[in-house]
Amino acid sequence: MAFELRKYLSEEKGFNLILRTMAASSSFSELPLVAVCQVTSTPDKEQNFKTCAELIREAARLGACLAFLPEAFDFIARDPEETRRLSEPLSGNLLEEYTQLARECGLWLSLGGFHERGQDWEQTQKIYNCHVILNNMGSVVATYRKTHLCDVEIPGQGPMRESNSTIPGPSLESPISTPAGKIGLAICYDMRFPELSLALVQAGAEILTYPSAFGSVTGPAHWEVLLRARAIETQCYVVAAAQCGRHHEKRASYGHSMVVDPWGTVVARCSEGPGLCLARIDLNYLQQLRKQLPVFQHRRPDLYGNLGHPLS
Repeated sequence: MAFELRKYLSEEKGFNLILRTMAASSSFSELPLVAVCQVTSTPDKEQNFKTCAELIREAARLGACLAFLPEAFDFIARDPEETRRLSEPLSGNLLEEYTQLARECGLWLSLGGFHERGQDWEQTQKIYNCHVILNNMGSVVATYRKTHLCDVEIPGQGPMRESNSTIPGPSLESPISTPAGKIGLAICYDMRFPELSLALVQAGAEILTYPSAFGSVTGPAHWEVLLRARAIETQCYVVAAAQCGRHHEKRASYGHSMVVDPWGTVVARCSEGPGLCLARIDLNYLQQLRKQLPVFQHRRPDLYGNLGHPLS
């Protein structure tokens, strides 16, 4: 195995101690185990798949029931034209390879951001940033198309114009039941919009997913803060698989994939470079926390109104 796992496994042992203290009623070894994969995608789709497949097989060997891949696990292109050229429909060859891999490993997969040619490809020549969930039989059980596109200019990080090649998704996806819990789907920039996470938890989510490719400037400033905030305010587990390192001469990503528990504690974290981290999901602890701190019973929607309008 080319990836260093000792650090990640030691962090899982630390998580073991946290869970035994905060949810002693649960048997640690019986809790669902999830794997969060960190990669450095390039424009080379074949090599990207080999890297992801190696991590997924390792996750299965370690006993995970579900493995999470980051946004753009399929590729990160140099420009919008290359993005369009490398994109595929969900019925294409690449997703079929992941379907076979899920069956081979008996593992659920969160494919965090697939460059999808949708049904309107011929008319628009633009793609969707699509989060795909495969079950352990390789069937597509959920798809979410990123609703908030990252069109920003950050000094020191370079401009990002996701809308040059991508169409925003039309709707949210209802949380999907998995062996780890009910998962609410989001992608990267979506984490800056708490309305989305609140909508997902009100629809039943127990785990929020933010597969990402955060930049080198916004990453150190905002990445962990936002993930912990989303976990605390929703009282959900948050799973964030991330791109890391330099993808090509035009782009690099921050990394630091992590899992945050409903109390806001980072319970698993990847170090530098490609690899994976592991975490146990304790839904009894989640329910206990929601009873002890019943914030959703205290909300005042009569006062807040519609918070989604742009600033005037």
